[in-house]
Amino acid sequence: FFKRMLDIAFVLFVITALWWVLLGSWLAVILTSKGPGIFPQKRIGKNGAVFTCYKFRTMTQGTKEAGTHELTQDNVTRVGRFLRKTKIDELPQIWNILKNEISLVGARPCLPKQRSLIDARARRGVLDEIGGITGWAQIHDVDMSDPGRITELDAEYYLLRTIALDINIILATAIGRGQ
Repeated sequence: FFKRMLDIAFVLFVITALWWVLLGSWLAVILTSKGPGIFPQKRIGKNGAVFTCYKFRTMTQGTKEAGTHELTQDNVTRVGRFLRKTKIDELPQIWNILKNEISLVGARPCLPKQRSLIDARARRGVLDEIGGITGWAQIHDVDMSDPGRITELDAEYYLLRTIALDINIILATAIGRGQ
């Protein structure tokens, strides 16, 4: 209950206090590169369900669908570099939070093509839980290029999960820790 209330409070904060950041970011994306401002991408959520995750587009139009660790910085737009560094590119996921597809904190949902990660997460019970915009693995600088290690940290998070830990992960993300 408290985790969901934290999620809803975050959504309300973004909508009421940061609406101008959402609008400005969307405009910056569409005015500086070809393509839409919002990028929809299929991700694997709770119980292995596929859902559409929304982010500000940070890549050039036509970039192949792959994990961030599989792409070069040449694919990232100038505005996209700023949005990624500040984590602003993640803000459109408030829609996913409202739909209860993800939480603010949890295992970062992966792409359907990342089979080894999906299989590892299924074995460790990580897919039994709702994913998140940021997580324990991200603030420990572990990305999806290491399915074993990220799954280990994701499973550890769900064992240790408390509101206090979530707040610490949120604060660590906000000050720029992690990937």
